[in-house]
Amino acid sequence: MAVRRVSLVDQVRQGLLEDLLAGTPAPGEKLPNEDKLAERFAVSRATVREAVLGLLEAGYLIRRHGSGTYVTSAPRSRHALDATVSYTAMIRDAGHEPGETVIRKGVRAATELEHTLLGLDDGESVMELERVRLADRRPVIYSRDRIRASLLQGVADEALDSSLYEILNEAGHAVVRARAELIPTLADAKLSRLLEVTRGAPLLHIDQVDYDTRGRAVMLSHEWHVADAFELVVNRRISAGADA
Repeated sequence: MAVRRVSLVDQVRQGLLEDLLAGTPAPGEKLPNEDKLAERFAVSRATVREAVLGLLEAGYLIRRHGSGTYVTSAPRSRHALDATVSYTAMIRDAGHEPGETVIRKGVRAATELEHTLLGLDDGESVMELERVRLADRRPVIYSRDRIRASLLQGVADEALDSSLYEILNEAGHAVVRARAELIPTLADAKLSRLLEVTRGAPLLHIDQVDYDTRGRAVMLSHEWHVADAFELVVNRRISAGADA
């Protein structure tokens, strides 16, 4: 099976996003111009322009006519689903204190579907982590994450309570892209209890597969998001010849 390479636009967008999350440039400061960014990333100005457009649409940047592009003062209340961003970082950068409640974690045998989606060899197992993400102690996301256990050798059990993206990055399997399916759903009894919403409340369900720099599937995620907690944005490209 051919491995899909990460596009130059995705690489530039991810690099710029990492800068913004690190506070360089800081909120209110101006983004370097296209020529400087193109030189830094060794890409064309058109590639930089498209990468910056994605961050503008996601609310991380704002364009001031005749002046330039600036980092927004409070850009993190929106989350663009075309960028693989840690939810821990997303909650913190939206101005909230991140937290989590771990419901269950442990290594188990992989299901047939997990074998297929993660490309596991016979006998390989997965680490499953079930938890609720909190924003200022309010439940906002319930998730079930499964990672091939072989990638976590040497990782302390308590370390799994932190950002899984950070753990995978430190293990040499940084997530650079993901394929996600978005499904509107309603809270059942379990989700109502875990997310502290009324039964039948609207939720956004996301099924996601995360891939590392080599195109290897490293994590499966099932997530249920409280509808009013964050604005999730999908950036779409228009294909040549598409009808409006």
